[in-house]
Amino acid sequence: MATLLDGRLLAARIETRLAEAIGAGLAQAGRPPGLAVLRVGDDPASGVYVANKEKACSRVGITNLGAHLAADTPAAEVLATIERLNADPAVDGILLQLPLPAGLDEGPLLAAIDPAKDADGLHTLNLGRLLKGEPGPRSCTPAGVMALLAAAGVEPAGKRAVVVGRSILVGQPMALMLQAANATVTVAHSRTGDLAALTRQADVLVVAAGRPGMIGAEHVQPGAVVVDVGIHRRPEGGLCGDVRFDEVEPIASAISPVPGGVGPMTVTMLLVNTVTGWCGRCGLTNPLTDLLP
Repeated sequence: MATLLDGRLLAARIETRLAEAIGAGLAQAGRPPGLAVLRVGDDPASGVYVANKEKACSRVGITNLGAHLAADTPAAEVLATIERLNADPAVDGILLQLPLPAGLDEGPLLAAIDPAKDADGLHTLNLGRLLKGEPGPRSCTPAGVMALLAAAGVEPAGKRAVVVGRSILVGQPMALMLQAANATVTVAHSRTGDLAALTRQADVLVVAAGRPGMIGAEHVQPGAVVVDVGIHRRPEGGLCGDVRFDEVEPIASAISPVPGGVGPMTVTMLLVNTVTGWCGRCGLTNPLTDLLP
C-alpha cells in the first residue's frame, strides 16, 4: 500500500512553525505580517478560496489586509488599489484572486504587483529568479509539492521526473523546481505522443493537466511517487483529481490524495511567502528558508 502524501497534516505542522516564527519576531518587527488578498466580483469558488486563506492567516497570526471590489470596478480602480497595497508598509504579500470578471485583463494587474510582495510567486521577475536559482517568492502550488516530497523523504536528485502539464501556474515552475533539485525532468502535455510510455519512465510523476481521471494504472511504473495537482467536482458529487487514485494507489510507493494532498499546501506556501517577505522587510532571520525551493 502506498504512503499517503498528506497535505493537511504537513500544512498543520508548517502553520505551527509559522505561528512560532511570527511570535518570535513580533517584538523586533513591531507589527505582525500582513497579507492582502484582492478579490474582484462575486465568483462563488473564489469566495470559498479567499475565506480559506483568511482563516489560515488568522490561525498563524497574519493580519488580513485584503479588499473586495465590485464586479463592475474599472481596471483603473483595481490598479489604484494594487498600487496602494504596494505602498502600504503593513502589507508583506499581495494576491490577486483569479478569475477576474469579464472585461478585466489580468496581465497588467498581475504585472503591477510589487515583485517583493508577490505572495503567489507568479510575477515575471520572480519566475525569472526561479529560473536563475535566485531567492524570491516561489509559486505556491509547486513549492507545496516540493515540501510534500521532502517531508516524505523523497529525494529528487538523480531521479527521472515527469510533469504532465505546462501551465505557468504549475507545470513550468514545477519542472524548474525539480530540475533545481537535480532530477532529470521531462514536461509532457496535451500533444505528447504515447503519454503512457513516457510517464511509465517516471520515478516521480507530477500530474497537473487539468483533466479529471487522465492518469491511470497504465501510466505508472511500480514504485513511482505520484503527485496529483488536479481537483475537479464530480457530476455525481464529491471531488476527484487528474489521477485515478484507486487504480494507481496499489502500484505507487507514495501518492497524494484529492482532496487533502496538494491543495492545503498551496495555501500554506502563500503564508510562507508572506512571512518570508515580512522577515526580510523587518530585518529578521527567516526560519522558513528550508521550505522555499
